[in-house]
Amino acid sequence: MPKPIKRVFKSGWKKFCQNFGLSIATIFILVLTISLATVLFIVRDTTKIIIEDLQEKVDISVYFNQDCPEEDILAIKEELKSFSEVKEIEYVSKEKALEEFTERHEDEEIIMGSLAELGRNPFLSSLNIKSWESSQYEEVDIFLENSEFKDKIADVDYFEKKPVIERIFSISTQINQTGIVLAIIFSIIALLIVFNHVRMAILSFRREVEIQRLVGASNWFIRGPFVVQGIISGLFAAIICILVFSATICYLSNKIGEISNGFNLAEYFTANLVNIFILQLLVGIGLGVISSLIAIRKYLKV
Repeated sequence: MPKPIKRVFKSGWKKFCQNFGLSIATIFILVLTISLATVLFIVRDTTKIIIEDLQEKVDISVYFNQDCPEEDILAIKEELKSFSEVKEIEYVSKEKALEEFTERHEDEEIIMGSLAELGRNPFLSSLNIKSWESSQYEEVDIFLENSEFKDKIADVDYFEKKPVIERIFSISTQINQTGIVLAIIFSIIALLIVFNHVRMAILSFRREVEIQRLVGASNWFIRGPFVVQGIISGLFAAIICILVFSATICYLSNKIGEISNGFNLAEYFTANLVNIFILQLLVGIGLGVISSLIAIRKYLKV
């Protein structure tokens, strides 16, 4: 490492230690800010995973008339498979529908007795359709209503499931928009708070900076130690955050799994540990460095 750079890092570490109380306060603010950024990142990703899981369980079913031949239904299935909105499509014959119903209710005597008295298979053949996104089901429904084979369709249960589909789409949209707004707000607040702490640290070394200017030190040589302080503060804050979050998520993982249909938060955190730590480093060091650069430029007129 070149000697001038080594001297800047050494001076930055010395300033960090000399102003230890203020450095701890800056780290504390950075820890709070990094924690907020991490929570937003985790909530955004985990909510997306949970919503995708819900979307996987949502589909619409197209029921066909009793007299509709199976070959016609399979031909319709092939036509629907060519649509970009359709992710999966499954054919369920009326015989299979009866078999599945019987398996689900075999221990319920009243239901099975009623079915036996009916003396026939009351179920209709159907196509279960899954779209890539919840917003695409309406397009599929419109196509079915205007298709050439609409006379063969007995019912489409889109309108029965529409409130659930719309709710999932609404939640997903709101979470994305809220996450962006909160990230911007917290970043601005954090920048102002950290900037104020760094400004106080710089002011405590004002005389030293004035002497450096008198002896002809360059702007970057003066800025350097304060930037290093920002880097050190951000690094310590990121390390503290990753340790705190690791312990917290290990503790909360089982509890969250119980209320989120088995979602394993610890597994998600471990799989994304590197990305999360990089995010924390970028937020911590970025805020520390930017605040230092702004404070030294504005208040010391370097």
